[in-house]
Amino acid sequence: MRFTGIAILCTFFVILTACSNDERKPEPIEPEQPAEETSGEAGENEDAGNEGENIEQVATNLEAPWAIEKHGGNLYVSERPGAIVTITKSGQTRKPVEFERDLSQQSEAGLLGIAIPEDFSSSEIAYAYYSYEQDGTYYQRVIELEEREEAWHEVSTILDRIPGGQVHQGGRIKIGPDEKLYVTTGDASVPENAQDVESLAGKILRINTDGSVPEDNPFQNSYIYSYGHRNPQGMAWDEAGSLYATAHGSNAHDEINLIKPGENYGWPVIQGDETEGEMVTPLAHSGEETWAPSGMTSLHGSFFFATLSGQSLKRFNLKNETISTVLSDFGRIRDVYADSGGLYFITNNTDGRGSPSEEDDQLIFLKLPTNQLHESQ
Repeated sequence: MRFTGIAILCTFFVILTACSNDERKPEPIEPEQPAEETSGEAGENEDAGNEGENIEQVATNLEAPWAIEKHGGNLYVSERPGAIVTITKSGQTRKPVEFERDLSQQSEAGLLGIAIPEDFSSSEIAYAYYSYEQDGTYYQRVIELEEREEAWHEVSTILDRIPGGQVHQGGRIKIGPDEKLYVTTGDASVPENAQDVESLAGKILRINTDGSVPEDNPFQNSYIYSYGHRNPQGMAWDEAGSLYATAHGSNAHDEINLIKPGENYGWPVIQGDETEGEMVTPLAHSGEETWAPSGMTSLHGSFFFATLSGQSLKRFNLKNETISTVLSDFGRIRDVYADSGGLYFITNNTDGRGSPSEEDDQLIFLKLPTNQLHESQ
């Protein structure tokens, strides 16, 4: 584990422990006690180098993990090669996913986002976004998955033939406060796709769970909720129900956007502080720095997002719209999930672009102390 010199939020009080990797009967991970949220000044680096005292290693040796979900005390992590790992107090269990199509091996492709609904304990049905190849052409699709004893199985298709490409696959799928599915799609290596409202590429989509188009979507008979995105990979809602998203820019200029229905976020016409007509400029962007932001989560009024090239966990202070670094020294970070008391995050050093340690990839819990929360409000 790489805890030496770890940068972290001010003073924390939890001891490093490691979960067992045996495969006894799963025992749910108990939720942390409620805590409040931390903040930093504008542009402040919040790293404090506390040698991992606030860090808990939850799982190790994950294979190119992509998304974190939690349900009933259990954690679920999707892996790009085509498996879902269930993590409990008893250890971690990997089950393959049986897909109807051949999983794509393209860069940034594979099994990407997963979403676990509230009724999963009874229905055993979850949602996923994956990439596949058919007759030499690459696509993405949104599906229902059913968990069975030996494997997860694709049981139905919700939305198909989302354009795929060499890179820029998007991939995040979330269940919104309105119980709709929200899905991020990349421009599939064709920038013009993002401005084409007849294409599902370079968009954020909003879908009924039965695969139909919500009647109140901004474009008639269209899944498109917003457009003009290059490669969005993170979504989270604030306490008022407003949607925010991260997106990869071109040559830096990575973005955080407030997403409103029907709005055009400019790619490839504008980026950064550029303006053009009614196109929307981001709330915050990385300027000439590169974050390569991925998963994002909301906790008590602040947003935390994972960065790949930035190799850190960052915080977006919604009150003053500034960015600060919460944690680094773990390499590439793909996703982050807020739980009461802290944040789960997954490293992404085994995806072919990182430098993995013997225990990578890892699922880590970062405890946030009570006295550090709500300061930004």
